[in-house]
Amino acid sequence: MHATATLEACPRAFAFPSDRFDERALTKAILRVALPVPLDRLFDYASNGVDAAPGARVLVPFGRREAVGIAIEYADETDLPADRLKPATRALDAAPLLDAELMSTLRRAARYYQHPLGEVLHAALPAALRSSRALPAPLADQLALTAEGEAARDDPKRRRGTRIDALLALLASGPVAMSELDTVLPGWRPASLGGIKRRWIERATGAASARSAIAGPPLNDAQRAAADAIVASRGFAPFVLDGVTGSGKTEVYLAAIAACLARGEQALVLLPEIALTPQTLRRFRERLGVDVAVLHSGLGDIERARAWLAAASGEAKVIVGTRSAVFVPLARAGIVVVDEEHDASYKQQEGFRYHARDLAVLRAQALGVPVVLGSATPSLETLANVAAGRYASLRLPHRAGLAQPPVLRVMDLRRKPLAHGLAPATLDAIAATVARGEQALVFKNRRGYAPVLLCHDCGWSAQCPDCERALTLHQATRRLRCHHCGHNAPVPRACPTCGGLAIHPIGQGTERLEEALRARFPDVPIVRVDRDTTRGRRARDALLDNLPTAGARILVGTQMLAKGHDLPHLTLVVVVGVDEGLHSVDFRAGERLGQLVVQVAGRAGRAERPGTVILQTHNPEHPLLAVLINGGYRALSAQLLEERRSAGLPPFAHFALLRAEAKQSEKLDAFLAKAAAAIGETEILVHGPMPAPMPRRAGVLRAQILIEAAERGVLQAFLARWLDTLRELPEGKALRWSIDVDPVDLY
Repeated sequence: MHATATLEACPRAFAFPSDRFDERALTKAILRVALPVPLDRLFDYASNGVDAAPGARVLVPFGRREAVGIAIEYADETDLPADRLKPATRALDAAPLLDAELMSTLRRAARYYQHPLGEVLHAALPAALRSSRALPAPLADQLALTAEGEAARDDPKRRRGTRIDALLALLASGPVAMSELDTVLPGWRPASLGGIKRRWIERATGAASARSAIAGPPLNDAQRAAADAIVASRGFAPFVLDGVTGSGKTEVYLAAIAACLARGEQALVLLPEIALTPQTLRRFRERLGVDVAVLHSGLGDIERARAWLAAASGEAKVIVGTRSAVFVPLARAGIVVVDEEHDASYKQQEGFRYHARDLAVLRAQALGVPVVLGSATPSLETLANVAAGRYASLRLPHRAGLAQPPVLRVMDLRRKPLAHGLAPATLDAIAATVARGEQALVFKNRRGYAPVLLCHDCGWSAQCPDCERALTLHQATRRLRCHHCGHNAPVPRACPTCGGLAIHPIGQGTERLEEALRARFPDVPIVRVDRDTTRGRRARDALLDNLPTAGARILVGTQMLAKGHDLPHLTLVVVVGVDEGLHSVDFRAGERLGQLVVQVAGRAGRAERPGTVILQTHNPEHPLLAVLINGGYRALSAQLLEERRSAGLPPFAHFALLRAEAKQSEKLDAFLAKAAAAIGETEILVHGPMPAPMPRRAGVLRAQILIEAAERGVLQAFLARWLDTLRELPEGKALRWSIDVDPVDLY
């Protein structure tokens, strides 16, 4: 297909009614469609009587197949010869799936992130809506107990499983929304199938059962002032809710959302991880008295599509989701909330490389509603926007209730005997905590048993053959795994190089720490929380739901435990591996270490009991630690911002990263050489071509060019020109390449 006019040349493209396309448009013969292909262009088709409103899906021929695209506009002319103009097949939607606001926002996002519009529009749709299949019907959104089910529940002689028993008990008081069952009874779906087969349970439709909102604790002065400022805002207003851990940011969210619901408006809440979703949903449902639509990758395609459509119709009042939920259409938007806005999980790392936090601000601006960015450790980009007056700061300087901030202690590891990375004084502190009936958390942001397997005789170490990185030992399964590409292999009985038997694990992961703690505290309940112990939705939800109880005295975990979890019995946090963050070459390492320490420290002492945080390090005099301990994150962030300003680094400069991958170094070198030659004399700075920090991954060679500009507009203008050239390079068609605007890492 031939390239057509750009969206900038078609200002009428997004001026359409929300319901039905203007019938006058049908006099135009040409339908322009955006297709999910890596080509930065629209495609022209003969309209053939197809009535497709801009934003609706349309089926069109593309090559030897038919493709689902998004209608953009009707036109009078095309550059294609009449004999090459194929007719559109049919419209798939009577009304647009992507409304005017969302289409406009996605167009802006496509331009900013320099990504083809067709792929951007495609990414905004749930997977179930990307095909030509009919929209899923909003049916069977509840389960209800039948008369046979009531009889079975009351009959002690009936043989039932514990899960079906729990499900029947929940349904005894009336129908329950399936989305709510996801929260209150993880793993209900297999049990429901048996119940439906026995006619004990039936699917039901209709509005969710009415429930009364449960009043929360009274807001303190700072919380009330923050909530009042958000509620009083009219139109677009960006707020940064900067509150110390345990200060009650969620209570402010709930107060602002409740005000929106009272006005008949919707709320969109973004969370960084699926792991935070169940407890957040439970709290929101109880406190707001409404059902909550959920959007995250742990749900099935049809479930996500139904939630998406419920938001678009206005049926869903509160929508909670992870990164991709930023694209959900909102019929009556009232507020957008981004919790833990600093979290790197909001950045999409493949395909359309958007940042959900930044798009949330863009959407709030387009919708004309307030947006709240909440964090105890705001990103430096966000703090720079506050300093520049672009965002309003709402401070919560104290913990809610009687809770006091934890005490930070630096544990000097130099010349200390270590038990699998734990100092004797650390073990004594854990023992004292357990003896008092309290919880201790040992934090290590590395899963597995040990990051290195080494031969003591010859120096051999286990390496991934596809990434040339150390394989991590997983002792429980006796496997060596690459955490970059997934390669795994059995643990060798002898050294493959010298045949020696002196093969030893080096370093610590969460699995090794758990083993060491079980040996030291054999009678103490210990729970490990990492990706290995939370595989599968049911296991993850069940494990995280039980964390607040006093049953597990010692917790061992990764960053999954560093944020969002309320652990009232936790009074001691031990951070293992502080030095890894102190010596990283990444210019963001200091910021990330500070955020991680503050976030994990914030889990301690959130009730009446005081909390203590032990930072194990071989560098107790490191200036970053001194600033963090003496001044907290605010002092650290101020220092890091000044360092970034002096060095000309983001947020005081703007980056874009050209990434290229190929199996042959010749192809990689040829493309990047041509790409560098095409830059010419500009106002931007060029770093590279150079190998990526991880030059080989999954058997593929990786290299990159880093582009830097002092002004965002200068960078954007350059990228638009440069990418036009890159797309025409023959060398670029022989490998994979992509552009990453505002990269959060350089890997």
